[in-house]
Amino acid sequence: MKLFVGLGNPGRRYAGTRHNIGFRLADALAVRCGVSRVEDRFRGHYGEGRLPGGSGEAIGFLLPGTYMNASGAAVAAALSGLEGVDAARDLLVAYDDLDLPFGRIRLRGAGGAGGHNGLADVILALGTRDFPRLRFGIGRPAYGGDVMDFVLARFGPDEESELPALVAHACDAAETALSAGVAVAMDRFNGAIAGGSSSAA
Repeated sequence: MKLFVGLGNPGRRYAGTRHNIGFRLADALAVRCGVSRVEDRFRGHYGEGRLPGGSGEAIGFLLPGTYMNASGAAVAAALSGLEGVDAARDLLVAYDDLDLPFGRIRLRGAGGAGGHNGLADVILALGTRDFPRLRFGIGRPAYGGDVMDFVLARFGPDEESELPALVAHACDAAETALSAGVAVAMDRFNGAIAGGSSSAA
């Protein structure tokens, strides 16, 4: 079984914000995987489906019900409660990244938090940095703009118009990472842009 975790803040106030792109990715991938029922479990919202394609492997989706900076408790609860799920092999955590241009994605098999407080709490709660993650770029505010205001604001109209294709591209990457392995997905998607072109940026 695989486990996809989208990081974000709960509640209507934060819905659709840049900081909640992890939630948006989880929701979109859950639709692909046929999740039909979501329950309050593992200190968050949890549902199960199956990966598309040949394997049809079971996959769980978790949106922590804690605030972003306390995401680790929910992830740790899911890993403890789901039999046979190993963080290094089966987990994929998705979250926003200020240091990537808007819509660009990066996969990694392990590593530090890179200044992301939600991921830092997951690392602390699990006691390991050895688990795959998917970063979705939200860019940075214009010169002099406040970072906190920026991440907690909703995407602009132009960004929203682009997001469906970008989210679909990120879901393709996540699906590949979960079914074929993160190394395969990194080779295929790191540096690629939605639509199939590539860039060294």
